[in-house]
Amino acid sequence: MNGTYCIAKPANEPVFGYAPGSREKLELKARLAELSNSKLELPLLIGGREVRTGKLGTCVMPHDHRHVLAEYHQAGPKELAEATAAALQAKAAWESTPWEHRAAVFLKAADLISGPWRATLNAATMLGQSKTVFQAEVDAACELADFMRFNAWYMGEIYRDQPPVSPTGTWNRIDYRPLEGFILAITPFNFTSIGGNLPSAPAMLGNTVVWKPSSTAVYSNYFIAKILQEAGLPDGVINFVPCQASALPGTVLADEWLAGIHFTGSTEVFQTLFQQVANNIGRYRTYPRLVGETGGKDFIFAHRSADVDALAAGIIRGAFEYQGQKCSAASRGYVPASISSALLGKLRTEIASMKVGDVEDFTNFMGAVIDRKSFDNIRSYLAFVQDSPDAKIVIGGGCDDTEGYFVQPTVVVTTDPKFRTMQEEIFGPVMTLYVYPDEKLAEALALCDETSPYGLTGAIFAGERSAIVEMETALRNSVGNFYINDKPTGAVVGQQPFGGARKSGTNDKAGARVNLQRWVSPRAIKETFNPPRDWRYPFMNEA
Repeated sequence: MNGTYCIAKPANEPVFGYAPGSREKLELKARLAELSNSKLELPLLIGGREVRTGKLGTCVMPHDHRHVLAEYHQAGPKELAEATAAALQAKAAWESTPWEHRAAVFLKAADLISGPWRATLNAATMLGQSKTVFQAEVDAACELADFMRFNAWYMGEIYRDQPPVSPTGTWNRIDYRPLEGFILAITPFNFTSIGGNLPSAPAMLGNTVVWKPSSTAVYSNYFIAKILQEAGLPDGVINFVPCQASALPGTVLADEWLAGIHFTGSTEVFQTLFQQVANNIGRYRTYPRLVGETGGKDFIFAHRSADVDALAAGIIRGAFEYQGQKCSAASRGYVPASISSALLGKLRTEIASMKVGDVEDFTNFMGAVIDRKSFDNIRSYLAFVQDSPDAKIVIGGGCDDTEGYFVQPTVVVTTDPKFRTMQEEIFGPVMTLYVYPDEKLAEALALCDETSPYGLTGAIFAGERSAIVEMETALRNSVGNFYINDKPTGAVVGQQPFGGARKSGTNDKAGARVNLQRWVSPRAIKETFNPPRDWRYPFMNEA
């Protein structure tokens, strides 16, 4: 049954300030100390059981890579088969649970996240993913709670969406069924909230889930799984199975009951998943739904009428918050020649005052990049720039992995609008600027639109309304989230549904009703109260 109760439209979770002496700061500092001084063992969670395989991975602090926070057990083929079996076994009872009671589980989880578990989730995100207190707060606490509250509200809106017309003697209705099978959720390292949302959104609609978290976010994601247990989520609805990606093709992806994949990660991995599903298409009971948010090469485009101070602030926050490790992070910019010198001067001054280091020091603006692989990748791009005659590092460029994986906020200026760092996703604190002649605005807009294969986020800065109109029109298909006089990051659930197209994903907008509709399979039902008893139609009479 779809139910009849309404859920009040939620408000966004307030962001705590963590001012000196505040209760939230004292609680967080205490929890940071507790977790830093503990070494946890994290099991798999399959059908409600804690499963230990003995094949261990480690959770380390990116800003202190010798510090091990936890060891976690990894699933192999046997455990993945158990997880899919547990999901299928839990399915009948879960999908028949009235939707109001499914919603209640996640609404309770939201209250736990924003209340007694807030310090734990924030501390785990800071320590395990090297996020500053502000970045952790808006992600692990506020956005995750928002996802669960708004998704519950959107679910109610979906179920209330019924056919507007039922002629006399009939009743037309829609049964919003969960998908037939289980959902595979593959979640990234960079947002704890996405780690929680990708398995939770399908589950809320009555689906059951096998959840593979990122190996570099197992630490915070495990706490989410425990929160869901405390909130009353039945065993087997979401099964937590950290594993190597190589274990999926011969197991979960080959299972006939795979009904959908909810993914956030790299474009290359999503394309591989698409291909693997295509190779198995004949064996599935239904065509799997593939919902993915992938890479980005996000831009900031400035007009000569832009406010230089606002533009500089947008670049710094958009490119360097969380070390540029956001799919929405600004990494290429287009600046008119008339304001380029003023902008670079402003950026030099502001970046010189920026602190990079241990996120437990609340005065730091940036922490470390996530791991050795990311650090080496970013460093290779900077080496490429240093060896190129077409670009120059004008700010930053330093890398130090002595204690943590630290990369300085870096600004590159290139004379080639299609330079490698203008096209390829780096996923680090590197911003490349191209200076264009003021009179060639249209040409520069065309370059911005066609240079990158991605289409996720972008921002424009301008004071003249006619310029804003021209830029917005020219860049209509360039991004899924577009910002005017603001940085291209920080989409808020319920305010800016998030997602992009082109090589950035399926644009199914996390934090919106459109995403939840991907996890239901509508069944149209017509009931006739007084059915005809004669097969003949009136037009058949000859009289």
